Formats: sequence, structure tokens, C-alpha cells
Amino acid sequence: MYDIIIIGSGCAGMTAAIYACRASMKVLLLESELVGGQIAYSHRVENFPSVEAIDGATFSERLLDQATSFGAEFKFEAVSTLRESENGWTVTTDSGEYEGKAIIIAVGMKRRLLGVEGEEELTGAGVSYCAVCDGSFFANQDVAIVGGGQTALQDALYLADICKSVTLIHRREGFRADETTVRAVKNNPKVKMVLNARVTKIAGESSIEHLEIEDIPSGNITKMPVDGLFVAIGNLPATTPFKDIIELDGEGFVLASEDCHTSKKGIFVAGDCRQKTVRQLTTAASDGSVAALAASEYVRGLSI
Repeated sequence: MYDIIIIGSGCAGMTAAIYACRASMKVLLLESELVGGQIAYSHRVENFPSVEAIDGATFSERLLDQATSFGAEFKFEAVSTLRESENGWTVTTDSGEYEGKAIIIAVGMKRRLLGVEGEEELTGAGVSYCAVCDGSFFANQDVAIVGGGQTALQDALYLADICKSVTLIHRREGFRADETTVRAVKNNPKVKMVLNARVTKIAGESSIEHLEIEDIPSGNITKMPVDGLFVAIGNLPATTPFKDIIELDGEGFVLASEDCHTSKKGIFVAGDCRQKTVRQLTTAASDGSVAALAASEYVRGLSI
């Protein structure tokens, strides 16, 4: 029996583990894929307080070392189900079952991938999924961004202030963004649009060199030299195992108050999978600390 089981080892989950352990809780931290979550792919982190510059993988490893140094138990296991039990909650993974008095869901989001040749190999070597995180590394360089929603267009404007040029590639003629943003992008002299087109290949050896772009109406393929590619076609919260247990919004994000309580007693949420506006390392760490303290108070209440 654990006091708190934390599902997900991103910044939110590992911060929660640190705070829960410091509150004298017995903590289990479960991760199905990669320690650190999406930030582990980042070539360089410069926007976390007191950390001048660090790569995402090292940042994640240090967080895990800190969490385990305080006593958190860590396991690489994928959670399949969560169900209520006599003493709290039972978490079923691909390797067994664990009992917890309280649960913190910190599973983050899974980015939507282009699914083209070269994407996986060049992620972190020119391919990025976060303009705010990585845009500064492409100062005065030529970049492209794929997407047609609000995020893609806002990212294009953000990158236009940093980069030499920005090419916005979208598979349709129209955009899923507000008209003010669309007008701002169209009127920005540093932003070029390539519409009714899609990226079919990302080419390069140790870093990105060019994209292969298909004109959808004609099927013609052209090469576009770029220094960087930003993919902004959306993210999906990794909350499917919990959809029948706690309340989610229409996109799958967990509905919770600012104290990170979900709709179900004993279950808390932290990080990018929570419905909110800003998703950054700092907000993930904030959620992690809030959720851990709330869960610890809940567990202590059970013991009274």
C-alpha cells in the first residue's frame, strides 16, 4: 500500500513526487515511456528559473534523481486501468497491481506527429514541437512551421520576431484560427504561406537540411531548404485510461479546480493533461507541488 501513486514522470509528476516525499508520504512514481515527457526531447532548456541552460534529457534525469533521493519508488510500467478499492485505488499496469490511498494523474500530452520520413531521427536536431521552448535557437535562420490552427499561426508570429524567415505550410486554403491572427500572419512580411501542401519528408544527416513538400492538387514535389521545422498540428492528452473514472472536457483534458482536485475523491491531476491555458515547465512544476500537498492532506485525513 502506497500513500500516493503518481502516474507520469514529467516535470509535474516528478515535482509532485518530491513534495509528497517531503511530506512523509510513501510514493510510487510510474512511467510508461520516457522520463521527463516531452521536455526530454528539447535540445536546450533556458526558461526554467535558476537554470541558465540545460538539455531536456539532463533536466529530466536530475529531477528523477532528486525525487528518488527523497524516497520515491520509480517503476517503468504502463498503466492500463484504475479502479476504486476498499482502501483507496488499485492501479493495474502491464506488470502487476498497486494499491494507493490517493492518485495523482500527471500523464501530460502526446504530440501529434507528422508521421513522415526523417521526423523521428531529426527531432531535437532541427525538428521541434514547441516554438516558445526552442524558437530562440533559430535566431536569424530560416524555419518552417506546419499547421493551420490558432497555435500554428501564433507560433508563426512569434517566430517571425526571432527568425530570418518563416514559411507556414498548411494542407488547406483556410485556417482554424481567429481572423485577427490570420490577418496578422498574412500581413507579416517575414511570413510566407505555402497552402494546399504537405510535408512528405524531412531530410538531413546530423541536422535538418531540407523538406520535401507535396503540392496536394498537382502531386508535384519540391525541396525547401530550412534550418528548422516546427510542428504545430496539435497535442492529445494521454488520459484515455481514466475517461470513465474522472470528468474530462471534450478534448480529453482533466477537469479540475486550481487545487488540482478532480471530480473523484482521492484523485488529483497535475501538468499538461489538466484543462488550463498555459502549459510550460513552470506551470507543470506548480501543479505538481499543489497536487502533492493536496493529496498529502487527503491521505492524512484518512489516517485521523
